Amino acid sequence: MPLIGYGVFRVPEGDDLAEAVKTAIAKGYRSIDTAQVYRNEESVGRGIRAAIEEGLVTREELFVTSKVWNDGLSYEETLAAYDSSLEKLGLDYLDLYLVHWPGIDTNYINVYKALEKIYQDGRVRSIGVSNFHVHHLENILKETSVVPVINQIEFHPHLTQEEVRAYCKEKGIQVEAWSPLMNGSLLEESLIQQLASKYGKTPAQIVLRYDVQHGVVTIPKTMTPARMTENLTVFDFALTEEEMAQLDTLNDGLRCGPDPEKFNFK
Repeated sequence: MPLIGYGVFRVPEGDDLAEAVKTAIAKGYRSIDTAQVYRNEESVGRGIRAAIEEGLVTREELFVTSKVWNDGLSYEETLAAYDSSLEKLGLDYLDLYLVHWPGIDTNYINVYKALEKIYQDGRVRSIGVSNFHVHHLENILKETSVVPVINQIEFHPHLTQEEVRAYCKEKGIQVEAWSPLMNGSLLEESLIQQLASKYGKTPAQIVLRYDVQHGVVTIPKTMTPARMTENLTVFDFALTEEEMAQLDTLNDGLRCGPDPEKFNFK
């Protein structure tokens, strides 16, 4: 799985998104992340298929992720949701399928068991979870046999989630960051701007480099081709250990998304 992927959260269905996905692939992105609840899988799929048809990439070179919106879904409904996502994307399989949120009860265990079935049947290359805290992960590992390969969480300098990351490292679960730029608000941080000036980089590149050096996969979102290129250009410099530690001190538990302990899909 590439360290930097292309996210499409809050991008509406339509030709603009299909073109943006194709452009991102042309720029070098090989990981595309969407979700059932984004309601844009059809456009994402059109962009992917256009890139393949134009010879920009093969399907095997891409890493495509979607997520199931498990608001009380049954086991059978989860299986059907996967089929629906494949149909909308126009693909034969996904590289990664995630349980989008744990919710406030333990229904996520049955949902994950459906993902296990899909995986064991060879219809998806890997499965995982999103927004899971340690106790959610512990329940999954107790009740199921396939260890999630990914836990996609809100992660940035203001929310470093050290306990979750340490547990995932112990269990061999890769951490992936959504909203790595806090919807752009991180770009105004004085420390991040100072580092950007020092390295001749943009504030966004500093944050994405921070993710990479923490070993966290990251999926920034942009519809602007120049920023697509910018977001990928973070492998030609490195932050020092001291600078990484300085960025870590920004952690204050500030979220730009819901708290997984309270989010109940209502």
